[in-house]
Amino acid sequence: MTFAPRIPPLPLSDAAGVAAALRSRGGRLTQPRRQVLEALFAADGPVSAEYLAKGLGGTTTPVELTSVYRALENLEQLGVVRHTHFGHGPGLYALARSREREYLVCEQCDRVTAVDSALLDPIREQLRVSFGYRARFSHFPIVGLCDTCAQQHRAEEEQLGQSEDERSEQSEGKPSEQNEPAQPDEHTQQLHSHGHRAHSHARRTRSHEH
Repeated sequence: MTFAPRIPPLPLSDAAGVAAALRSRGGRLTQPRRQVLEALFAADGPVSAEYLAKGLGGTTTPVELTSVYRALENLEQLGVVRHTHFGHGPGLYALARSREREYLVCEQCDRVTAVDSALLDPIREQLRVSFGYRARFSHFPIVGLCDTCAQQHRAEEEQLGQSEDERSEQSEGKPSEQNEPAQPDEHTQQLHSHGHRAHSHARRTRSHEH
């Protein structure tokens, strides 16, 4: 399990601001760092290091993957970049905001919803009161079903319940085999017939003797 560094976010609006922040801490904005930053500013949301290395699918300049990881690590330690994990995939990176974004992820369709952290404060407070945890959902998101998938899931459950009810009704409507009288087979019928004739012959014999 990986952990996000507990460094205050440093929201910056452009690469020049990042360069100034790096210089104030004795660093510098190298070419790979600048290229990674340009890609993050151009991205619509959190992206993987691999996607950054490929230039966001051709929209920015490709960068060697190891250089991307080094740049991301350095920028995250600075507070400019944050990363999070959605499901079992690789970590995704985005620029830091003045208020950290937190996320909801649908476990069925993989839809990701960014949420202002203030909206999750009531949940955070309930967890603190009930369990003593001070939760945050910026590194690992809240996982569940989005509204669309939840409706589909309910419909499937209702359909499954109806099918089970129909099978149960059909089963109750069938006569039980245990309650049906057993039908004698041909051999049993022959034995009964033979026994009946023998009994009749014995009665006639006793009648003649008298």
